[in-house]
Amino acid sequence: MERVRKFKVYLTPEQRQRLEALTCSGQAAAKKMLHARILLMADEEHPDGRWHDEQIGRALGVHRNTIGQVRKRFVLHGEAPALRRKPQLQPSVPAKLDGEQEARLVALCCSPPPAGRVRWTLSLVANELSRRGVVTSICRETVRRALKKMSSSPGAKSATASRSAIPPALWRKWKRFSTSTRQRTARKSR
Repeated sequence: MERVRKFKVYLTPEQRQRLEALTCSGQAAAKKMLHARILLMADEEHPDGRWHDEQIGRALGVHRNTIGQVRKRFVLHGEAPALRRKPQLQPSVPAKLDGEQEARLVALCCSPPPAGRVRWTLSLVANELSRRGVVTSICRETVRRALKKMSSSPGAKSATASRSAIPPALWRKWKRFSTSTRQRTARKSR
């Protein structure tokens, strides 16, 4: 049983053409193309007749509420906001480390490793941050991501927070093979 639609979609021929081109191109984000298909099917003046929300949901594999939200955004705000996802005001998961904690993490990695150790490991860094009270608890994966973001390595031989550049003279020499090399060696052997 179809509920009464509060927000009815009426597409102009230009809008319909744009949305059809968007869905056929395959160059847009998946959500954007899905929302374009929802709008095309929810159009009150659809060439093949009006689609009900349940029919659209079954055809596209989305919930009825999603269809209603896309229609509502189209009617209230226009085509572009209806195609885009609603922007997040805050991240879903708050950051584990703030700027000060990241600075203390880098300082810890730059310091000499504990006695009996040659270098810092991710587990050692995580345990030391907890022991010093920088964080209440932290896993080694969070430490790894924070260090990767800063391009540093806790186990590097130098005590710096960034990678040292390897001089070109120490780069591995790659064997190069081309057709011109093959032709030269063939000429020499004759």
